[in-house]
Amino acid sequence: MPDKRFTIMALLLAAMATAGVEAPADVKPADIFGDFMVLQRDVAVPVWGKADPGEKVTVEFAGQTKSAVAGKNGEWMVRLDPMKASAEGRAMSIKGKNAVEFKDVLVGEVWICSGQSNMQFGVNAVKDLKKLVPEAAKRPIRTYDVPCHIAKKPEGRLCGRWSARPPSSAVAFGFAYFLQKKIDVPIGIILTCWGSSSIEGWMPIEMTDTLPHFKKMMEKEAADPNIQKAIDLVIEQFEKHGRVKPQYSDDSEEDKKLKEILGKKCGHYRRDANIFARTRPNLLYNAMLHGAIPYAVRGEVWYQGEANTRSYEAEKRYATSLKTWTKKLRELWKNDDFKMLVVMLPGFRKMLPKSPEKKDLNYPGNVTWAYMRESQMKVSELPGAYVVNTADLGEARNIHPKDKKPVCERLAALAAGKVYGKEGLCLGPVFDGFKVENGGMIVKFKNADGLKTTDGQPPKGFWLTDERHEKWYPAKAEIKGDTVLLSSDKVPEPAACRYAFAAKPEVNLVNADGFPAYPFRTDDWTP
Repeated sequence: MPDKRFTIMALLLAAMATAGVEAPADVKPADIFGDFMVLQRDVAVPVWGKADPGEKVTVEFAGQTKSAVAGKNGEWMVRLDPMKASAEGRAMSIKGKNAVEFKDVLVGEVWICSGQSNMQFGVNAVKDLKKLVPEAAKRPIRTYDVPCHIAKKPEGRLCGRWSARPPSSAVAFGFAYFLQKKIDVPIGIILTCWGSSSIEGWMPIEMTDTLPHFKKMMEKEAADPNIQKAIDLVIEQFEKHGRVKPQYSDDSEEDKKLKEILGKKCGHYRRDANIFARTRPNLLYNAMLHGAIPYAVRGEVWYQGEANTRSYEAEKRYATSLKTWTKKLRELWKNDDFKMLVVMLPGFRKMLPKSPEKKDLNYPGNVTWAYMRESQMKVSELPGAYVVNTADLGEARNIHPKDKKPVCERLAALAAGKVYGKEGLCLGPVFDGFKVENGGMIVKFKNADGLKTTDGQPPKGFWLTDERHEKWYPAKAEIKGDTVLLSSDKVPEPAACRYAFAAKPEVNLVNADGFPAYPFRTDDWTP
């Protein structure tokens, strides 16, 4: 015979539904919380979610008990007091009318790792990193994987999950592994990246107020009904596939429908639905980043830029975009100390049509990724923002180079030095001024203790030109303390110098700890 209490409750719930009254809601923490997560040490840690309006919610963790009452919209938040790092897996309980418990929770350092395909590039494709996987699996390194998807409005959910294993991304893996060895605390990585994505894809729509070109992009998208239909179609297909990245073939029904919607514009917007989705402005922020706010993190590792090198103007504009976006991230997290570690684009053969010496990958007068690297360096003008130099790395004919271990080691060294205060050099030599003297040029560097070359040969990669700047010539270079003396028989009266300012520069200048000198130019001429 049915339990009378069960029958009465069932009838009550049915009556409430019929009357249009919502049934009691379970306490539901935000999507980013889960088993195996890592909480950020030494800062107040927000824990938030949904419940019934007016419902009291209590969070217990590491001896702390914090409570909050859900507001009229059902949202609640508590803040745990700052905690010291701990590799001891402990339980977090969240109680209201129901109870939720997360197991094996650590406290340490949490970083977002984001960008496009070179951040997404898998660890198993890099032999030097793949062999470290078994050891890394024994270390307290955890990962929250954000699946690739898009949304037209900011979403609170990320649809990912924490796992008790290092990241699948080569750069995120290596960064976490080498950093964990250096600072000996648990590392949590929030991995949210998608190949072919532009920086604009990761921007919140309110940045239209500060970036005119982003505003123009958003207005153009909104005014094109076919683009909006195409976006709706792709979102529908993502939902159909469980919000896991759908893989469409060129002749799939989804692709055919997308091509019909876009019509003649199909070629411009890339053919397959997958690529179309990730090249739209704002949509990735809505679905793949917004839901992480305000989860306590130390900062972000950003490896992106290739998609923004389609023109000289785009490369130059990136400087403002990256700085403005970094400031916006700090505003969104309400954290002025939010760190930004940017990976510079490595050597690659790509040149734009204005390049005069296309066959010479070292020639600094070509229009190459050198201008993008220059733009990326501008973010270091902000406090707490740094750039990892990779101009000496890369493969001329491979946009996805496999020499990622040095990238990871430099990232970890940079974080250890600049973020965690470890002693020693963590940046390469940086241009610090020049003067023309006796028909030559003297270039001064900072971070230049023990200035030397990797092969014992004279420094490479320096070029000179005169005030007409019609042609650049390789310079003879000699190290003197923290300076490099330059000269050229072809340039008796030098007016400007460029170093490593090329598609795939050949360089060998480093400091005592082996960090390479950063690219620079002393001029500001437009090609």
